Amino acid sequence: MIPPAPVGTPAAPDSDRCDVRHADPTRLAARRASLLPADAVVSLAETFKLLGDATRVRILDALSHGELCVCEIAALVDLSESAVSHQLRLLRGLRLVRPRRAGRLAYYTLDDQHIMSLFQQGLRHVQEPGNVESTS
Repeated sequence: MIPPAPVGTPAAPDSDRCDVRHADPTRLAARRASLLPADAVVSLAETFKLLGDATRVRILDALSHGELCVCEIAALVDLSESAVSHQLRLLRGLRLVRPRRAGRLAYYTLDDQHIMSLFQQGLRHVQEPGNVESTS
């Protein structure tokens, strides 16, 4: 075990602690005023939580290429229509996808351009050199 650094010395580069207190209350108050409101934090966290499931990401990937009905999505992602419907219900609840009725069929698409941008930004991030890519 590494002993703690003496008081007044900077923390090691890999440490996540502040061993030297230097917080400026004025600067922190200004920064605090610019933080997201609590309801936005919760909504954003719920969105990312929903996106943290591989099945839902596969569904969004399929829909990123255009509108599909439930049976087409099920065939593309190799799931039952019931399982796809369940996932779509969750995605619809956070306005990530939206349905369009055509008689007895429901066609789904990404809710808006923001969802497409979020999906594309995340994809670009994971495809950057140095990031681990999964093999499928």
